[in-house]
Amino acid sequence: MPDHSPSTPHRHGGNRQERAEALGCKPAELLDLSASLVPFGPPSWLPRALRRAIANELTPYPDRRYASLRAQIASHHGLDPDWVLPGNGAAELFTWAARDSAAFHSLLPQPGFNDYCRALDCWHGPWQAVPLQLQWAAAFPQAFTNALAAPLLADQGRALWITNPHNPSGQLWCRKSLELLLPQFGLVIVDEAFLTLLPNGEQQSLVPLIDKYPNLVVVRSLTKLFSIAGLRLGYAIAHPDRLARWAAWRDPWPVNGLAAALGGTLLADQNWAKRVQQWLAKEGPWLYQQLQQLDGIRPMPSAANYLLIHGEHSLEPLRLALEQQHHILLRDCRSFIGLDDHYLRIALSDRNGNRRLIKALGAAANCLEEKSVNALSS
Repeated sequence: MPDHSPSTPHRHGGNRQERAEALGCKPAELLDLSASLVPFGPPSWLPRALRRAIANELTPYPDRRYASLRAQIASHHGLDPDWVLPGNGAAELFTWAARDSAAFHSLLPQPGFNDYCRALDCWHGPWQAVPLQLQWAAAFPQAFTNALAAPLLADQGRALWITNPHNPSGQLWCRKSLELLLPQFGLVIVDEAFLTLLPNGEQQSLVPLIDKYPNLVVVRSLTKLFSIAGLRLGYAIAHPDRLARWAAWRDPWPVNGLAAALGGTLLADQNWAKRVQQWLAKEGPWLYQQLQQLDGIRPMPSAANYLLIHGEHSLEPLRLALEQQHHILLRDCRSFIGLDDHYLRIALSDRNGNRRLIKALGAAANCLEEKSVNALSS
């Protein structure tokens, strides 16, 4: 099949070490808003728990069954452990979802998360982009089909990949609109990596439908909620037969012992989830309103902890100015199919970080405008 992959080399945010080396600064000096992690994480108790896990889990091999972790995740969702498969982050699980999807023709709503393409290309799985409209209402949740630029071609020979909330737009799809699609496809993979950060986000989760639809797979990540990208932990929820097949395909011990030991404790910390949701409910609208007041850019409505912004002209000079002059990293959106250099994605920070961003955006925009005027007059 033709190579759909964009030529832009950086298909993800979070390249903090690499950018720090290029800028000649320390990684801690960068405000990294290219990766959508909770800015005040991880929880304060995690380092102590990690030290205990090092004392107990560093020497022995992990339990290949991950029995304790699976039981804890299953209990969290009210499921039997056979319906759960932990993974080395959500990305590893997308690889096995893609191997499962290789027997189908996958539909990928675009612009969308590029890792699905990467995973499908590993297995030469055929896929095509399903264009989404680039404008949407501000009220969430919304019906998924209303976001499509053309009718969805559904049949049992197709697999549908959905991100909820969507990345990079931040749109939140309602459960009812997604459930209507489940009988129409041979396989449906739903990525709910950011859903737990959203106030009342669980109301739109498809996890409660998992035993009703054997063709449904839900993938979750603990990375975003707990700000533990370095620990690498996620899980899939699906029919036990499907997950048993995935387990037979993968390497032994894909989840390290430290992550396996801490996963259940992380999920049990409901106070942390409430704190994150309160932060998002407060900072999301604040940053959106501040961005609306800036000339030359337009923030798009978002239910998630990131916002897509659109510029009247190319935003690449602005992105580079923020990086080079202010040490602020934003997500270059040219690697998203359907987006170009008129778009950037901004991760939500705490109030200090958001103020730093707004101040830098104003300063960089004024500097670029002055250079443009000087160039025209010279």
